[in-house]
Amino acid sequence: MYTLLDRFFFGFHSALVVFILFGWMWRRTRLTHLVVASLTAFSWFVLGIWYGFGFCPSTEWHWQVRMKLGHDDMPDSYIQFLVVSMTGLDVDVKWVDSVTLVLFLVALFASVMTNLRRRERKPAS
Repeated sequence: MYTLLDRFFFGFHSALVVFILFGWMWRRTRLTHLVVASLTAFSWFVLGIWYGFGFCPSTEWHWQVRMKLGHDDMPDSYIQFLVVSMTGLDVDVKWVDSVTLVLFLVALFASVMTNLRRRERKPAS
């Protein structure tokens, strides 16, 4: 069961990362992207006050599953985990966190701007 959950979280969380980076690009997903990116920002910056900057419930749950599977050396960063898992490279976690933050902020900004532009173009009813 835990192996199945591990695979689920790996796929779900990876897809979520991709959606957060690129979901603002398509008209049909822009509003959903704004909601998801805003919830992510809330988790990172508000819940992060109590649980640590960049806190993500999905990462927390995934790490709990992996601990049940005997993996007790998980990094603090899910993106660091993805980089190591996919490339085998042990990249500096501060660099990964910095790039992650910049890319997230760019995607969030793009989401806000595309959603605002959409509202401006809608005719008043």
